[in-house]
Amino acid sequence: MNGTNLFRLILTALLILWAILEITPMRDTPFEEFIVQQVTSRVDAQGNVIKTQQENREEFVALLDRVREKVVEHAHLRGEENPHPTVFVSLQRVAREERIDLSQFFQHIRVGDILNRDTRNQTLVNELLARSKGEIRLGLDLSGGVAITFIVDEEQLDTDFFIRQQQMEDVRSIVLDRVDGLGVAEPVVRVRGTNQLEVQMPGISSEDNPNIAETIGAPAVLEFMILHRTARPGQVERPPLGYVEMVQTFEDRETGETMEERVFVRRIPVMTGEIIQRARPQITSTGGFEVSMDFNSEGRQRFAAVTRQIAEENTPGNIGRLAIVLDGRLISSPTVREEINSPSARITGRFTQREAFELANALSNPLAVRLEVLEMFEVGPTLAAEARRASVNAGLGAAILVIIFMIIYYGLAGIVATLAVILNLLFVFAALSSFGATITLPGVAALILTIGMAVDASILIFERTREELLAGKSVKNAVQNGFDKAFSTILDANVTTLITALILIWLGTGPVKGFGITLAVGILATVFCALVFNRFAMELLVNTGLLKNPFRFQLFKGTGFQFLNHARRAFFASWAVVAVGIVAFILHFDSAFGIDFTGGDEMQVSFEQSLTAAQIQEAARNAEFRSADGSTEPFGEVNVFRLRPLGAEADMLVIQTQPGKGNQLFGVLTAAHPEAELSLVGETQIGSAVGREVTSSAIWSMITALFAILLYVAIRFEFGFGLGAITATVHDVLLTIGVFIALGEFFGIGSGQFTAPMIAAILMTVGYSINDTIVVFDRIREELELNQGMNLKKVVHLSINRVLNRTILTSMTTLFAAFTLFLFGAGVIKDFALVFLIGILTGTFSSMFIASPIFYWYHKGDRKSVEKGEILPSYDWSAEPQTAKKA
Repeated sequence: MNGTNLFRLILTALLILWAILEITPMRDTPFEEFIVQQVTSRVDAQGNVIKTQQENREEFVALLDRVREKVVEHAHLRGEENPHPTVFVSLQRVAREERIDLSQFFQHIRVGDILNRDTRNQTLVNELLARSKGEIRLGLDLSGGVAITFIVDEEQLDTDFFIRQQQMEDVRSIVLDRVDGLGVAEPVVRVRGTNQLEVQMPGISSEDNPNIAETIGAPAVLEFMILHRTARPGQVERPPLGYVEMVQTFEDRETGETMEERVFVRRIPVMTGEIIQRARPQITSTGGFEVSMDFNSEGRQRFAAVTRQIAEENTPGNIGRLAIVLDGRLISSPTVREEINSPSARITGRFTQREAFELANALSNPLAVRLEVLEMFEVGPTLAAEARRASVNAGLGAAILVIIFMIIYYGLAGIVATLAVILNLLFVFAALSSFGATITLPGVAALILTIGMAVDASILIFERTREELLAGKSVKNAVQNGFDKAFSTILDANVTTLITALILIWLGTGPVKGFGITLAVGILATVFCALVFNRFAMELLVNTGLLKNPFRFQLFKGTGFQFLNHARRAFFASWAVVAVGIVAFILHFDSAFGIDFTGGDEMQVSFEQSLTAAQIQEAARNAEFRSADGSTEPFGEVNVFRLRPLGAEADMLVIQTQPGKGNQLFGVLTAAHPEAELSLVGETQIGSAVGREVTSSAIWSMITALFAILLYVAIRFEFGFGLGAITATVHDVLLTIGVFIALGEFFGIGSGQFTAPMIAAILMTVGYSINDTIVVFDRIREELELNQGMNLKKVVHLSINRVLNRTILTSMTTLFAAFTLFLFGAGVIKDFALVFLIGILTGTFSSMFIASPIFYWYHKGDRKSVEKGEILPSYDWSAEPQTAKKA
């Protein structure tokens, strides 16, 4: 084994080891079980063992028994003081009551620098909880989470309906930013009724996060007030005129005990939180935490004026102080010794890391209204269990089909390609785990696209190797040349897709950003597996003599299709279909968007005998909605999931329909399933789960990505290539949308409605289209270099024909996955697969009949026009053909 392959082997092995460490444990460990396992021996400052691990564990188990008793006791005393009786909460409560330092049981977790015992215990238990969690987190659609419904006091909202709508939309936007700031990936936040807000958070447990509602709903009213310089509570009978008494708590720097200071602060604030542009937590020089605030331009001037006024009134021994008050609570009151004319300031204090993060998050996203918790639920997966099972089985079936096909077609090389895909997925999951990302259906979409690109990279390499073998090269030289010649194609195809992913991360929000992150990681993993692992494995097979006569079977041999001869007919026919799709979209605009975009009715239904989502959706399909004018139409999209009110023993069904159809659907269900004894517990109107910012961010991200791709391709290739690439991409998106709606509306294939996951499916189409087009363009550029006496039309034909095997094989393997999901998947997965299925076909078509002809027509069929604008050097037409032949 040469040094290069040894390096590839070691690098791959190290990355595999890192990935395994990152994704384990994959599942959560029950908190009680985990903390018992984590108990260590107890040692003193000199390292002497005070108690062995077994003795320390027995003492902790005894403490845990008392904690469980407290859980049972608190279960009968539910209320604001103890909303969630759990071991996590009660362990801290018992430790506080019995003055126990929990760090003596877990000395491997370093919290000794926190002097206050209760704060130390809280930090320790939070860390233990975090360590008990699995590394792979699933979203609401796959695993469920917590739902909180907040209510806003009517008096805080305007009486005008439209103004109130805007106020609630503003609240929704701020709460979404707050939840994102807490590290909750891809939450659902939507308006219910006229004064309620529903927040659904994946991967969150109300038992382990008992204060999550208060953290989200805190108004974060920040005020700056001036302290009285001389008067102190206890020294005077009543506060000075215009002042109010407040209490500031802090930790003694030596003992860690909680201390109090009572002061008088001026009732009217001199500044409010409006002066803050952004707040962020940061670590102090002593290892603690503080909150840094960046002022806006007016805020900086105002803060400088106030601090200047305080400093000017200072005298020796009488230094003024400026109080920082958050929601009526005195946080800090630092002294002011001089004017502070700075773009930023700090809030110092004994903050824990969590407190600093929550305070910074609240200050950056202040609420103008107070949110009260109306109800909290444990939410089941929004993608029904039967839909998940069917879709998982379909996905596994598709993967097996692809593996079998690759092994039959490529033999040992097919096994290498399969291992590369497995490694690719391992690296992607490891990277997402290290980011703390949550895997949702849009993320799964990006994973599917990643798999397609990984298979495509292997096929590119294998087909280039086949060409070298047909040219008479030895197996060893053919493999080396195959990798070398496929390198630029793989690089360009993945860079253009990576540009799209990075822009989605930059400009996207919610599921759009999640798709971008997963896709970006997948692209990097694809490039590594294709160019490092694949090359190591293939050269190892060659050098050991296992790969002697590869790639015997070929799908297409010596094809000479004249694609440009049919380009005009194909071009206009496809754009005619696009026009039909646009017309269908306009005609059915009202029904083109699902509940995720339009909102609708939501019913909470109790039952004696449970119904599955499939039963409810089938009943809806078999009935029709009758409108007030007597006309009928299908019920359309119906979403079903389960939730359980905290403390309740039984689940409830949540059924979502399009606006105004809830009551009739409930009547249909009670008639169709009388044995279920359904009872309507509550009904309300819900707003869209996909806010305007998500949709607009997706559109702007794609527009920006198209211009970025045009710029990259124009620089890396030539402007005509870039124009062809973006035209084909726009064509593919419009054609996919149009065909999807037309199939649903006119032929009953799919729903024909766009839901939140459809955004990810469209983004998949963009990625696939770009990748397919760049592969063809890269070959055209190469053939222009090698065949300098050939006219442009022949070069285009030759290039498309030479990548035809790769194009068809990549499309076939990706179609296996998409078509299997469409046939055997369920629920939204079926629509998702249908959109991708259409996108694969349109992407394959456009690379041959849209992108290439646009490039050809742009240059009016003249190759000299290409060479003038090309970045590559010009060639000597009389001398270079001989050099090209030798190469």
